[in-house]
Amino acid sequence: MERLDKVDLQILRTLQENARLTTKELASRVNLSSTPVFERLKRLENGGYIKKYIAVLDAEKLNQGFVVFCNVKMDRLNREIAQNFSQVVCAIPEVTECYNISGSFDYLLKVHVPNMQYYREFVLNVLGTIEHLGSLESVFVMDEVKQVYGISL
Repeated sequence: MERLDKVDLQILRTLQENARLTTKELASRVNLSSTPVFERLKRLENGGYIKKYIAVLDAEKLNQGFVVFCNVKMDRLNREIAQNFSQVVCAIPEVTECYNISGSFDYLLKVHVPNMQYYREFVLNVLGTIEHLGSLESVFVMDEVKQVYGISL
């Protein structure tokens, strides 16, 4: 694994705050010229340190602000069932995050929908049709206290 120096980390921190910076603007913020910053940026991208650049949307304004964390327990689990579940969940647009977890449940889903009625129908008509789904527990978000899109570097 390649070792990142303090400039690489500074580039990554700066991009987490604003990924729309031009190479010139980024170079200015990390006190280098554009060419070495461009080369470092390409190396970080090619090395997989930067997965992609995205725009963070306002779910509330887009009528997707009803957020539910859904704990899923499978009735049984093996490699084939886990792969099938992963494929199915990745194809469901309302599921914005999915984690295979330890503990009492097998998966944790983050779901964005317009409202409770939509979520009820979603559970019955989408999640409820997934093969080998044993049970689920829904936790409704009442208020978002903290949401950070980057990681601490």
